[in-house]
Amino acid sequence: HLQLVESGGGLVQPGGSLRLSCAASGFTLNYYVIGWFRQAPGKGREGVSCISSADGSTYYADSLKGRFTISRDNAKNTVYLQMNSLKPEDTAVYYCAYGEGRRSTCGPPNWYDYWGQGTQVTVSS
Repeated sequence: HLQLVESGGGLVQPGGSLRLSCAASGFTLNYYVIGWFRQAPGKGREGVSCISSADGSTYYADSLKGRFTISRDNAKNTVYLQMNSLKPEDTAVYYCAYGEGRRSTCGPPNWYDYWGQGTQVTVSS
């Protein structure tokens, strides 16, 4: 079975940085998309970023461009989310997700078939 495991969350002060990891295993298809989503208390699930396995193309929510960077290490089957200049409003549970196929956009949550357990990010002084 395909598994996704997030790690790297924690408590950071405003202006700080954090790097999240999503380790994937058990998949066999050549083409897929890994997306990052987040959900704050009382809020819906929000798309953050995604990366395509086909060519490494990356996409970001407009409001997060310049602060968040997605990358991959194919040898480790791991996708990273580097988060800089963190703000209290970034506080949320962050999830990585796996979707089959080649896409030119990240797409909504229902495009993704497998999800990790989530990792808590809290930005507070």
